[in-house]
Amino acid sequence: MNTGSNTVKPKLSLGPLLYYWPKKQVLEFYQKVAKSEVDIVYLGEVVCSKRLDVKLDDWIEIGQMLEQHGKQVVLSTMTLIEAASERSRMKKVCEQDYFEVEANDFGAIEMLYQQGKSFITGASINIYNEQSLNLLHQQGMRRWHLSVELGKDLLQNLQQLRPSGVETEVFVWGRMPLAYSARCFTARAHNLPKDRCDFKCINDPDGLVMKTREHEEFLCLNGIQTQSALTCNLLSEIETLKALSVDVLRISPQSKYTFEVISTFKQAIDHPIKESTNVDLKDYAPSGLCNGYWFGSSGMDQHHTDRSQP
Repeated sequence: MNTGSNTVKPKLSLGPLLYYWPKKQVLEFYQKVAKSEVDIVYLGEVVCSKRLDVKLDDWIEIGQMLEQHGKQVVLSTMTLIEAASERSRMKKVCEQDYFEVEANDFGAIEMLYQQGKSFITGASINIYNEQSLNLLHQQGMRRWHLSVELGKDLLQNLQQLRPSGVETEVFVWGRMPLAYSARCFTARAHNLPKDRCDFKCINDPDGLVMKTREHEEFLCLNGIQTQSALTCNLLSEIETLKALSVDVLRISPQSKYTFEVISTFKQAIDHPIKESTNVDLKDYAPSGLCNGYWFGSSGMDQHHTDRSQP
């Protein structure tokens, strides 16, 4: 692997808000995002269509405010489309002309392709080989997101084969989105049906952690989405990501310490990181850190990079 001087300086992105927060909290959060060091901001509801406190017009207004502060704004579509009303909302996101769109469902990709619009793929669009990269590029994809369960060896191969003009984005911080279901696990945890969930997920601003019988924090329930309980952290891999010509590094929002995490990654992009930095980030993760997928092992594993090696 080339880790020499032929590197790129990646941009920082803030992924879509995956949790259900009160509208006031959402608005206050993005006011702070406007003053942060991220370059790209993804907006919109991607998990549950019942979370309608912040509507499409609100997201557009937030995006316009962020643009005034120099941010590149992308609107994200829902990940799992189950009803005509959800398809209608997805269609509105795809048809608006204010911002570029992150497609999290192949239905959105088809809509954007039919309109002749370029798009970005989210983590839920599985791309495992160069054939998929080429096909989606032909349909208008200009940036793709590496699936969170894939590692640097496959990424290195795909980077060598990706079409010209296609950017690559990698998830570097946050609880990893692993799966989606028609069932709402948060509602089930409270013995409630999905259609009468009482919006219980608003009480868990970073999701509801599920433990094993050995009391180990294993998964995080977020409505119909299942996440890792541990926080993926690729801070120590910044130089490798640069050498692999990754264009964008994605941070996932959380209720606390998002801006401390952003500043830490920005510093690591601009300057070599100190040995203690990775340890300090443990304080910003609700349930501990992991990076196993990146190294080709179990996702819950935590590998330590020896930066003393050339």
